Amino acid sequence: MMFRTRFAPSPTGPLHLGHAYSALLAHDMARAAGGSFLLRIDDIDQSRARPEWEDQIYDDLLWLGIRWNEPVRRQSDHIKDYAQAVDKLTDIGLTYACACTRRDIEEAASAPQEGTPDFGPDGRIYPGTCRDLNLPVTDQTVTRLNMARACARALPASFTETGPSHAGTHTLNADEITATIGDVVLVRRQMAAAYHLAVVVDDMAQNITHVIRGQDLFEATHIHVLLQKLLGLPTPTYHHHALIRDDAGKRLAKRDDARAIAKYRAEGATPADIRRLVGLPPSSS
Repeated sequence: MMFRTRFAPSPTGPLHLGHAYSALLAHDMARAAGGSFLLRIDDIDQSRARPEWEDQIYDDLLWLGIRWNEPVRRQSDHIKDYAQAVDKLTDIGLTYACACTRRDIEEAASAPQEGTPDFGPDGRIYPGTCRDLNLPVTDQTVTRLNMARACARALPASFTETGPSHAGTHTLNADEITATIGDVVLVRRQMAAAYHLAVVVDDMAQNITHVIRGQDLFEATHIHVLLQKLLGLPTPTYHHHALIRDDAGKRLAKRDDARAIAKYRAEGATPADIRRLVGLPPSSS
């Protein structure tokens, strides 16, 4: 099986050193395996995506020496793919409409049960307010996955991790998932899909065999593997790498313009300098 991986940035701001590390690492691993490196533009949130940032992504990656083997997949071009996946989950009784606002969820969580986690990989853990209300789907609702039903249908399931912190085989646990993740959002208001659904559909569409990304997404992998099992999709091998952090130990975000690749370029840095900054060896090409 050919090694196929991808880099999937959102065109909502400048790429920073953390992006450079993830993209270069995936590119290096693909080339070392004689495989393919693909590029995907995560522009499902059209309210935040900007064409100028997408153009900057291409420019920065090419400057870094990164080349992709196939045409770029843009999420906004594949809305029907996400709708079909949601329809499949709905047809087997695993989704429901939720009308709760962020404030509603915060207020419901103001008195959590002792020992119950507040946050999971999908943010604040949803208390299930709308789960049994049979609300209609409108442009003012989100679509959630009934996690308990999903686990009952899909598990057992597992995935292989090759990253430095979690290497090994990980088996999904229904009690742990329902307690620490909850009913995740599959479709956000006035959007075609939320991240967790879109990434699973996209990885299948691009025949991704190895997902290489930051370790902050390790817990989310449990959601993705569950969705893959429910939708009858293959599960890739996962590799969650360490994060690039600032001097205070905080992981970089797009608001950290001081770490933007474009700024380093403007100040005269070379691609080799960027590789040194993120702790990668010199390029062999």
